Amino acid sequence: MFKLSAITLGLLSVFGSFGASANMEADKSDTAHELEVIEVYAQKRNQQISDVPVTVTVVKGLMLDDNGIKDVTELGRFSSNLKISQNAAEGTTPTINIRGVGLIDYNTANTAPIGIYVDGNPVGSGNNQLVNLFDVEQIEVLKGPQGTMFGRNSTGGAILIRSVRPTFENEGYFQIGAGTDAYKEAEGAVNHVWSKDLAMRMSFSHKKYEYTTDNLYAASPEAGMEQNNVRLGIKQVWDNSELYVQARYGHWNGIVQPVGNIGVYADPVNLVLCSPQDAGSSKCYDRFGFNDGSDSFWDVAVNNNSPHHTRSKGLSIEYQWFFSDRSTVTLHSQISTLDRLHHFNCDGSPANLCEGYLGLDNDFYSNELLLQSQFESGHLTVGLFQQHEEINQDNENDILRDLRGIAPASLTATFKYDNEIKSSDFGVFTQYDWSFSENDVVTIGARISHETLDYDSVADLNVVPVPQMIEGVWIPFYHVNGDESDTKLSGKLAWNHHFNESLSGFYSFSTGTKSGGYNGGFLSSLEQAELAYYGPESLNAHELGFRFNSQDKQTSANGAVFWYDYKDQQVFMNQPSSDPNQLPLQLLENVGTSTIYGAEFELRNQITPQLQTALTLGYIPKAEFDEFVDPAGVVLTNNRLPFTSKFNGTADLYYTLSMYPIKFNVGVDYQSEYFFDQKESDYAKQDGFALWHANLWYTNDNWTVGVWGKNLLNEEYSHLKFDLSNFLGMLEDFKGEGRRLGISVKYAY
Repeated sequence: MFKLSAITLGLLSVFGSFGASANMEADKSDTAHELEVIEVYAQKRNQQISDVPVTVTVVKGLMLDDNGIKDVTELGRFSSNLKISQNAAEGTTPTINIRGVGLIDYNTANTAPIGIYVDGNPVGSGNNQLVNLFDVEQIEVLKGPQGTMFGRNSTGGAILIRSVRPTFENEGYFQIGAGTDAYKEAEGAVNHVWSKDLAMRMSFSHKKYEYTTDNLYAASPEAGMEQNNVRLGIKQVWDNSELYVQARYGHWNGIVQPVGNIGVYADPVNLVLCSPQDAGSSKCYDRFGFNDGSDSFWDVAVNNNSPHHTRSKGLSIEYQWFFSDRSTVTLHSQISTLDRLHHFNCDGSPANLCEGYLGLDNDFYSNELLLQSQFESGHLTVGLFQQHEEINQDNENDILRDLRGIAPASLTATFKYDNEIKSSDFGVFTQYDWSFSENDVVTIGARISHETLDYDSVADLNVVPVPQMIEGVWIPFYHVNGDESDTKLSGKLAWNHHFNESLSGFYSFSTGTKSGGYNGGFLSSLEQAELAYYGPESLNAHELGFRFNSQDKQTSANGAVFWYDYKDQQVFMNQPSSDPNQLPLQLLENVGTSTIYGAEFELRNQITPQLQTALTLGYIPKAEFDEFVDPAGVVLTNNRLPFTSKFNGTADLYYTLSMYPIKFNVGVDYQSEYFFDQKESDYAKQDGFALWHANLWYTNDNWTVGVWGKNLLNEEYSHLKFDLSNFLGMLEDFKGEGRRLGISVKYAY
């Protein structure tokens, strides 16, 4: 598959370059099919992408619709050096990685070093980063530290999602669809004009489906999810101001995706290991002698009575006051709540060896006041930011229940751990874009943030004091509380130069910080709970990039090289305990410093009025720990950062029939191999894979009919392989999505 994908990428690149050369000689008067001039909000104002000293990938809402994109975990196919995963099953905190910067942790108390903003507002911790995508105008993927404008927790970059806002035209659409694995969808929007100054837009999305993983254990219910989301926006315009109010609601309900069991023992009695190539097959077993009895990657056999329930609500206000022709004050305020209960079975078998749930009550609000002024020689941005988040966890993990009264009591306990974590952040930031010549802009920016954190962690144990008391007794385990505070400075210095009308280049040096926190995950001892606070991490980034748009508007290209110095890196570790009668440890600590460097390239060509190609390439030759010894004394220096492919790329071909209203797209997303943890274990590795997709749409007046397909070749890949080999003799395998085909019918007016 790698050879096929590499050849495809290369052919499309050559084809695109040839088309660019041919178009240079074409009739310049033919402008009916020019590439769109892209505008972005990467610096919190509308600018042409060539004027921004930041690497930005823009994904238009129409591209999401055409490809049947459901949520943010599917955005990786559109951008180089971007990987987003469902992590520990759909409904848990997603894993987001940009240029090797990310965090793999299912814990609901933690946040990735990639910020997500929806309609100008931060979403908060990782719990809220699983965002459904419907009625979207565009998405911007900003790469590198965004500490000046976007502050904390944007160390590796930011993803800006902009919904379609009310327009002053009565319009709308309604779409229904169906697909394989019981997929059903209904989506729509109604835009209504109340007066010349007042308009509203209501949009909704309903999706219901089963997973492509096949559970062979007949006693388990069919796993699937139903997701319902609705959004209402109201826009009021006055002579010198504008108000946008948005309310949103989401309700998800279903059975979680069944997890696979990758057994690692050829002989579990004598602990003889399988080869990594055979692990997970019918030749290999976990420590209890189980495998699913099938060599099909998509087959599992697991007791999966594991419900999932999510309810989310939010309200946001954006008020803009244009108090002069050159100055604007903008206020962003929002409040949101998220209630979630996610059950799991982590042994991946019909037994009751590792089950539990992650319960969550998350409250979040934020405010930002922004002043922007345009001067003769530049543009000034000054802002104040404040946010507060409360995370209340209600978690339980039931360990080795089927061995109660047989195994040591310390290994068969039920852990109930409740954490209350409150964080607050206040920041002041400014940025000045100085136009010191007609073709040159220097950007200087800084942000200072003060953060406070309060945590209260309580845990109880249910243990079996004597074999006859299988039901066990509850005893207090630990109670730890504390508070921390920290003040951090981020900055940016950049130079953007226009060589001519077609070519611009930029250099930037930027810094960013990700806040510290309290690891409210599975803490198996009082000592671990007392040491669960982790400090902030920081990143210094150098980047040199270019952007090219041909004068005939038929070819666009951009690229960048980057070098990162990553300090006090927060690293998640799943460590075996030094005591064989104790459970493994799960830690998040500041134990890593890393060096990352690489390059990326994106090319788009309008080869003919009917044919367009798009290509992205990412290359990260170095993404390694400079010095790292884990708590067990294992030297991991020079090991590659988890979830970071050396090569990645996408290639797409778009074709539109001129005499018929038909458009067609086929493409591929390729990732070279990467590891799921820092140990570089061949058992917890994802081999290189390519996901092919295609869609075909026919439009006639107000009606559009289309078919789409994802993972057309049914490529085998995993979102996460969580290593429990030292405990259960297996790895949890959270499988990716297999082939899914769908058909949709849309009516727009």
